[in-house]
Amino acid sequence: MVTGAMEKVPMTRAGHAALDAELRQLKNEDRPAVIRAIAEAREHGDLSENAEYHAAREKQSFIEGRIKEIEGLLSRADVIDPARMSGSVKFGATVTLVDEDTDEQKTYQIVGEAEADLEKGLLNVKSPLARALIGKDEGDSVEVKTPGGERSYEVLSIEYR
Repeated sequence: MVTGAMEKVPMTRAGHAALDAELRQLKNEDRPAVIRAIAEAREHGDLSENAEYHAAREKQSFIEGRIKEIEGLLSRADVIDPARMSGSVKFGATVTLVDEDTDEQKTYQIVGEAEADLEKGLLNVKSPLARALIGKDEGDSVEVKTPGGERSYEVLSIEYR
């Protein structure tokens, strides 16, 4: 029973390009560099006491794991171009909200899990806020349970770019 093994991973064009660039960096620069570091550390003799060797092996393990992870994400990517969409909030939308309690405005783009980064305004489509926003229109209010309690937002604008 394999559930969701080949489940498509939604992502924006920009998210796909960023993962692709990271993969090229890992394969073309980071992997060869760590292989050289391991070879140099080996030349220093006794590997059991060689901190450089162990650090390089650990880094190699991380790089190989990340390469596999990105290759898996890219192979299941369902690239969605937000510029071709319109209407109520859906994946790829850039939504400007106002907190109804503080009047603070925030703008988020709803993106796939692999590209989400709140610091950059990239909101995970699976997050409570994104789930509350899906299907809403300009002027709608949404209630979201956050770790800090219930919050109310009004949707000011929805853009697809």
